[in-house]
Amino acid sequence: MKTLHCRDAGFDCEGVIKASSEEEVLSQAAVHAQEVHGVTVTPELAGQLKELIREE
Repeated sequence: MKTLHCRDAGFDCEGVIKASSEEEVLSQAAVHAQEVHGVTVTPELAGQLKELIREE
C-alpha cells in the first residue's frame, strides 16, 4: 500500500492518502489539495509529492 501524509507536504493536516499505486495516490492528493487546501497540484508539485509517497 502506498501512502502520503499531508503533513509531510507541509500542511497542518492529518490527512493520509492510501492507494495501491503512486499514480492513484497523486490523483487523490490532487483532489484533496484542491478541495481542502485550495491548492492546485502543478506538475512540479506532483513531482515533489511523489518523493513523499511511502510504502506501508
